[in-house]
Amino acid sequence: MSEPVTHARLNPQSSSAPTPDDVAALIRVVEEVARELNPARTPIAATLDSRLDRDLGIDSLGRAELVVRIERAFGAALPERTLAEAETPRDLLAAVVARQNVAAIPRRRIARAPAPAVVVPAPAESGTLCGVLDWHAGRHPDRPHIILEESDAEPATISYGALAEKARRAARGLRELHVIAGDRVAIMLPTSESFFVAFFGVLYAGAVPVPIYPPARASQIEDHLRRQATILDNAEATLLIAPPAMHGAAALLRSLVDSLAIVASIDTLPEAAGTGLPRIEQPEETALLQYTSGSTGAPKGVVLSHSNLLANIRAMGAAMGATASDVFVSWLPLYHDMGLIGAWLGSL
Repeated sequence: MSEPVTHARLNPQSSSAPTPDDVAALIRVVEEVARELNPARTPIAATLDSRLDRDLGIDSLGRAELVVRIERAFGAALPERTLAEAETPRDLLAAVVARQNVAAIPRRRIARAPAPAVVVPAPAESGTLCGVLDWHAGRHPDRPHIILEESDAEPATISYGALAEKARRAARGLRELHVIAGDRVAIMLPTSESFFVAFFGVLYAGAVPVPIYPPARASQIEDHLRRQATILDNAEATLLIAPPAMHGAAALLRSLVDSLAIVASIDTLPEAAGTGLPRIEQPEETALLQYTSGSTGAPKGVVLSHSNLLANIRAMGAAMGATASDVFVSWLPLYHDMGLIGAWLGSL
């Protein structure tokens, strides 16, 4: 994409409504991004109430570019939630106006995982994702695996050992809820420690994770769940892991998805310390069901085996010359294949 053009700068101390010039400047940025994302599409004039996805064809990655350009155009550091919550240019403009410090985008400290004293080779002999995590947890359990930056809070560090321990605890809880080998378990969570734990918890339980994207706003939960019911039904999901706020819609989901028995969150899974876990050893077993967004038709699922994923990830690592001393920075959501596979599982 081309470099953005500076359009306008709101008064940093102003609490009044945006001026017509502010509106026009933001609309120009939105239309510029929409044209670059859809060069063959007949240009559509954007309004403050145009839907970013449906009317303008700006997908999740396009939104990231759009937010960056708006920040540069207005000199406003927008909250991280803007990327997920904004549905229209009006929402984006409101985020700019509401920002108190718009004079400059602040420089944030970058958290860096300490490199190990001895750089260990990648676990090339492991044939499954569970085997890879177990390999790390067995050799350097305290080494940081993920540093999670969330808004203005202090970064949270998740070690290999902690992730494996919490995931096994979640797996035992899932088994206590009668999840068995081969069951499909949907994960509708934002990027968070709960997602990482849920994903491997499902795998350790012998089930198949099905990541789907969460609703951007609490007011959209019912409408969002009706749309996602198509994926849940197609995957024949038996359980959905979701934030507690969605538990109230469990009855609605069960009425739409015959296979779905339970809606739970990581924190509400039962404690089941004595429940044994299956051994995941076969590379050809299914590691993930990945669905398309459904923006151009009904969502379509793709079956990915452990061997599929590991071959793809190892090829990327070899091409990049990635080593255990590297740090991978990503803001991509974990329900997106580049965020899930390229960034997280690739780093693992």
